[in-house]
Amino acid sequence: MKKSKTSSTSAKSSFFLIQFHRVIGFPGHVHYSIKRVGGIRRIFIKIFKISAREGVSGVIGRFTRIVRMRENTSNLIYRKWVLRYDTLTAKSKLHILGIIKKFSSKPLISILMTTNNSKSEWLIEAIESLRHQLYPHWQLCITDKTFSDPEIRTLLERYAQEDPRIKLIFSKKTGPVAELFNAALKTASGEWLALLDPNDFLGEQALFWIAQEINQHPGARLIYSDEDKIGKNGDRENPYFKCDWNPDLFFSQNMLGRLCLYHTRLVKKIGGFRFEFEDALDYDLALRFTEKIKSIQIRHIPRVLYHERIRPLNKTVTEEINTRAALAGVKALSDHLKRVKIKAEAEPSNLGFRVRYQLPPNPPMVSLIIPTRNGFKLIKTCIDSILKMTTYPNYEIIVVDNGSDDKRTLRYLSELPKKVRVIRDDSPFNYSALNNRAVKTAKGSIVGLINNDLEVISPDWLSEMVSHAVRPGIGAVGARLWYPKNSLQHGGVIIGIGGVAGHSHKHIARSEFGYFGRAAQIQNLSAVTAACLVIKKSIYDEVHGLNEKDLKVAYNDVDFCLKIREKGYRNLYTPYAELYHHESASRGYENNLKKRRRMLKEVRYMVRRWGDQLLNDPAYSPNLTLKHENFGLAWPPRTELIKF
Repeated sequence: MKKSKTSSTSAKSSFFLIQFHRVIGFPGHVHYSIKRVGGIRRIFIKIFKISAREGVSGVIGRFTRIVRMRENTSNLIYRKWVLRYDTLTAKSKLHILGIIKKFSSKPLISILMTTNNSKSEWLIEAIESLRHQLYPHWQLCITDKTFSDPEIRTLLERYAQEDPRIKLIFSKKTGPVAELFNAALKTASGEWLALLDPNDFLGEQALFWIAQEINQHPGARLIYSDEDKIGKNGDRENPYFKCDWNPDLFFSQNMLGRLCLYHTRLVKKIGGFRFEFEDALDYDLALRFTEKIKSIQIRHIPRVLYHERIRPLNKTVTEEINTRAALAGVKALSDHLKRVKIKAEAEPSNLGFRVRYQLPPNPPMVSLIIPTRNGFKLIKTCIDSILKMTTYPNYEIIVVDNGSDDKRTLRYLSELPKKVRVIRDDSPFNYSALNNRAVKTAKGSIVGLINNDLEVISPDWLSEMVSHAVRPGIGAVGARLWYPKNSLQHGGVIIGIGGVAGHSHKHIARSEFGYFGRAAQIQNLSAVTAACLVIKKSIYDEVHGLNEKDLKVAYNDVDFCLKIREKGYRNLYTPYAELYHHESASRGYENNLKKRRRMLKEVRYMVRRWGDQLLNDPAYSPNLTLKHENFGLAWPPRTELIKF
């Protein structure tokens, strides 16, 4: 049937509204952006008028300008941040030089470089960035092909004559880059080594912070830093402020990044670089290296020390490079999983990789605990969606009926199948106590804390969560929860946001991946929400469950997860278990004096119990804000500032 002009225009409007959400919605601020422009109705009217007057190209042009304005604004803010918090003065440089003189250890740091496909002006900037380092104890080992550009060879020879710290190796081989790096590795005499692309460069204080980290943590064997990019005008932009060592995020992306310092002796011991992983040399090396050390020996410097140049490549070339890198990365990750005997498979994913872990041959019984009171539509939607959609084969549902008196609810609960047990508990509402008592009756070796206002989206949600919960060393496992209108409600918990804790990437659209992909990747987080949480019953008992004395309603899940972390387990968030969450629909918000007083009391308990840990979430950067849930910049950062 032929579509009318009106319906066609309406479809276009709907499409452009979705795109509008994508381009104006900074993570966590989509709803604010809509409000700022006058609401959804006003957006529809504006899109309709532009489309009628200027056509589709006119609307696309408007969106393109909005995108550019957003990017320019973000980069402008970052440049102001750099000027205020990451720019050295003459006095601060003298201060750093004074610190260097007092170092008890002044390790030699070897920088490996190959001159493959480099521009002379960029190569000069890379080398000069080393020669201008405040920390002077370094050597640069450069491998150059004998048939490379004569201008490059002359340039390198001049540098080697001027600075004895620069070592040249001329290779006659036309083989892979791995061989060039291995040739440079043989000449490296430093205790530590790193790689530097000839198109990029280091900040002048980079090696100072590394040397200081080595002095402060002599047992360290691997050190990495934050990084940013250099645009075509030479301006710094797009910083990646990383978290501390995060094993499961490392399996989702190479979070170590561009500047990674390795203990040289161990690099040589594991065989250096492997040509089979040409497009993921650094990731393969890091995977093999981390197999030989402990997590405590991996250190993160929360400072931008490496500047990667954005190179003007066409779209086809960029996609080809990214595809090769993704395939090589999956190969390196698969190889690692086999070596360490982990039963899992790696595959490409959004902005990185996904590891699918195998369930045991006989999947363990899972007890899903759902406290509820009345709320017929909510509890029916929740239980029906679990029963109809969940593909995990071995689970029971325990409904804790906390004083329901609604006839429809009571009738529904009485007619549920045997897979569902209903426990009547008429005690005053205490979320922690209700769950703790129910866990004691659970038949499963795995327990799941489930809100009554959830609705299953992905049928394998429980299989995904249990596949992580049964892994050695994993504590609480959380899911990705969406509001009914498809904005993010929960992508993990960041400790310290808003004073105690906040939800990562709250309100971003389903089309967005979050800060450097982190809303869409498996990773370790300090806490996840008990709205949908799966954990071994033995660990639940080990930490004595939820705190029913001090945290009857709020923050009991955050406290629970911090207790789990305190015992040495890693909490985990997986975006591949997805459910809708009709948040607080049954119990409401803190909207009266009694509730607010109770909330304040629980906040005070959290501050008293966890103290400075609320300001130092290892799964978050001290350079990012604790005021909002959008991974924005912190003003000022929670790091030591050297500025006079």
